[in-house]
Amino acid sequence: MERAASITRKTKETDIAMTLCLDGGGKSDIATGIGFFDHMLEGFTRHGFFDLTCQIDGDLQVDGHHTVEDAGIVLGEAIRQALGDKRGIRRYGSCILPMDDVLMLCAIDLSGRPYLHFDAAFPVEKIGGLDTELIREFFYAVSYSGGMNLHLKLIHGDNAHHMAEAMFKAFAKALDQAVSLDPRVVDVLSTKGSL
Repeated sequence: MERAASITRKTKETDIAMTLCLDGGGKSDIATGIGFFDHMLEGFTRHGFFDLTCQIDGDLQVDGHHTVEDAGIVLGEAIRQALGDKRGIRRYGSCILPMDDVLMLCAIDLSGRPYLHFDAAFPVEKIGGLDTELIREFFYAVSYSGGMNLHLKLIHGDNAHHMAEAMFKAFAKALDQAVSLDPRVVDVLSTKGSL
């Protein structure tokens, strides 16, 4: 059975339609109104082997905050819904990803308990049309809406574009690992009996 979710969310600030398939092939159709953010979500999709469609009409005349944060809320919800009862998943995933000058670490626990540790400082305020401070906001929203323990750490690197891209790709690889089914896992991987 395909693990997928389709979510629409409309507020005074954003109108979002998103479909996520965890068992995809890396296909994407993304239009957020922020070109660099589209590029990051496309990288997430491709490197995690997810299928993602994401159409956002946000109040970009204000700034990108609501668009990026709300995208994170909806993506986290889509991950949570697509996983269902989490039966048979590996639960944990991690990746240390190199990209040119950058080395990025991402670790995930799909425990149902939200937490974000974000250890990265960008050397510039903007990459293309994306405010770099919004990258943390996005991952905070994903972690809390998705109910995941998420750690992101820049080990080293100087180029902001590479830093952001490595972060989204490392997140994709770690999430792909965490949502993967393992035949050794009976029910859920927890002594509590639920995640």
